[in-house]
Amino acid sequence: MNRLFQRSLLSTAVLGVCLGSAVSFASSHREAPFITEIPKVDGTDFYMFRSYETGREGTVTLIANFQPFQEPFGGPNYFTLDENAVYEIHLDNTGDAVEDVTFQFKFTNVMQDLQLAVGESGAEEQVSVPVKNIGAIGPQPGDLGNVQLSQTYELSVIRGDRRSGTSELVSNNVDGSMSFQKPVDNIGTNSIADYETYANNHIFDAAIPGCATPARVFVGQRKEAFAIAVGEIFDLVNLNPLAARDSEVNDLEDKNITTMALEVSTDCLTGSAENSAGQKVIGGWTSASVRQARIVNPQPMADGTGAAIHGGAYTQVSRLGMPLVNEVVIGLKDKDAFNASEPKDDGQFATYVTHPTLPELLEILFPGTAVAPNLFPRTDLVTAFLQGVPAVNQPVGVVTSEMLRLNPEIAVTPIADQDDLGVLAGDNAGFPNGRRPIDDVVDISLRVAMGALIDDATVAPNREAPLTDGVQVDPASLRPSFPYLATPLAGSADN
Repeated sequence: MNRLFQRSLLSTAVLGVCLGSAVSFASSHREAPFITEIPKVDGTDFYMFRSYETGREGTVTLIANFQPFQEPFGGPNYFTLDENAVYEIHLDNTGDAVEDVTFQFKFTNVMQDLQLAVGESGAEEQVSVPVKNIGAIGPQPGDLGNVQLSQTYELSVIRGDRRSGTSELVSNNVDGSMSFQKPVDNIGTNSIADYETYANNHIFDAAIPGCATPARVFVGQRKEAFAIAVGEIFDLVNLNPLAARDSEVNDLEDKNITTMALEVSTDCLTGSAENSAGQKVIGGWTSASVRQARIVNPQPMADGTGAAIHGGAYTQVSRLGMPLVNEVVIGLKDKDAFNASEPKDDGQFATYVTHPTLPELLEILFPGTAVAPNLFPRTDLVTAFLQGVPAVNQPVGVVTSEMLRLNPEIAVTPIADQDDLGVLAGDNAGFPNGRRPIDDVVDISLRVAMGALIDDATVAPNREAPLTDGVQVDPASLRPSFPYLATPLAGSADN
């Protein structure tokens, strides 16, 4: 590959190169003060890539993860989603920084009061049980007789503005309904003997209005795919940034996540946005919104009033496009504001890109090892950070804004050949051309932060340093097929 072209393409990795007032490379897990109070709507990772499952290369996979740091044994309630929120995946296919297509998920709790007869024979009382289920759960979506609380969801496609555009329900091709079943989390082998089969039965073919080709959808618990030495990073980067790439422990290895995954025909997602070579470009980001008002009920009842009453317009509280942005780009004082913002208004955050603090911090933490690039403003980062790479994933006439951008016409790399350094290693189907589960966005971002894109060694002395957090995603932990993230860890296993 042409060296100049490679460096240009790599520069879209810069979204993780800046730092606010704290160090925490955990993608977007608990990244802003307010979102820590409402973890059900905390968006953690967004993946968007040309599908690499055999025979599915004509589709794009969108994966939005929520609810970080899930312990597999998180009973008795486990990790339901918020039925008073909307979870959304937004796509800009015209390059104007405004959503053109939105996929919206809304969840409904389904409660059946399971009771047991307790007391003397002939004088028993029916008493509600305190646990999620009272027996084994069958492999099919409808096998819920032993489950007290389950969830269904509706999926809508909205064209135009997310709140005022044309909204249509996506239908379930399995039963013809407008509803889908979310599998119960992986409680353990006594409750669900074969969780992989059970979860696979919750992958649904779906009909999106206006799309000729059926889509696939899955919403449910998965094994966390993001790899990071969280403890060391939080502790002022308490690791050797020049050590082997597998020298540290992945602190998320024993955690689960909640995934919303969609596989959609590429021609159903693309629009007028094209790069200078005439290839289509899609921009994407996720959000979660809750009702403006919440009144805590002093006397929660089982009659539907519950513990709180929610009302008012939906208000965005979480936003995620490129990885690590709010985590390590936006200053602490602006983190909640970023989560509430939209790409079209990203000019207000430009200073965090033109004057990144991560290189300066690394220089302080590792004197003699890390030397920050002496280039201000970082105009090399601004173009790729807020516009995409010319001739690759930058739309002609693009409006400056932050989002993950994908050129779906670049050929897929089979999973066995994927390189976790993406374009940095010559794998053009990887980050920053979209993002796949295997892509090591932390290592890529560290290297770009210290000048990997700058040709002048006097300006960026560490531009070729193999910086790393010492953790990699294990390819064997990922699926080669939709929804790509692995079966979640069980709360308990056979003795």
